[in-house]
Amino acid sequence: MPTMIPSVSDSLRNQFLIATHCLETGIFKSSVTYICEHNEDGAMGIIINRPSSLSLQDILTDVCESNAATPNPVENTAPVMVGGPVGLERGFVLHQLTDDEDASCWSSSLHVTKRIVLTGSKDILLAINEGRGPHNYLVVLGYAGWEAGQLEQELADNAWLNTPANPTILFDTPFHQRANAAANLLGIDLASLATMTGKA
Repeated sequence: MPTMIPSVSDSLRNQFLIATHCLETGIFKSSVTYICEHNEDGAMGIIINRPSSLSLQDILTDVCESNAATPNPVENTAPVMVGGPVGLERGFVLHQLTDDEDASCWSSSLHVTKRIVLTGSKDILLAINEGRGPHNYLVVLGYAGWEAGQLEQELADNAWLNTPANPTILFDTPFHQRANAAANLLGIDLASLATMTGKA
């Protein structure tokens, strides 16, 4: 199924990239990536369905210890995602703002949309630990990055399917169901991807 290959003026920000059979090995195999930035300089996104061996409680405990804060006694066993192959020592929180929330209270944030924000500062993790952080969020380690023109070429090579993102898939769908849910936005059964030769 043919698609338009985006130009630098046709940003893929706030879209899902769904890996096709062309990505048979490595971290992107069977992955869904949420694109947070895409411009003439390249693209940046986070994988949303690749769990790490760490839980959110592990991250919160580490951050609290390094900031002389008291860990929350309520253990949070939600898995932390591996966001990509770059900067695995860096943590990010992808979160959704409510009507009365403002991302300016965090030290370092990137607005993907008016409501969806990527924050890379520890203050948001301390807030989550204290129960005053965002309600809908996803914690990841690392990110995926593309140089100028690289993502466009990968799309031309049928490495990815792309579709506008859905917040429900980001924040309410279990990680092991996100790939199927994202493919369903295109009316595609993931099982059919193994035999696809085109793009949606």
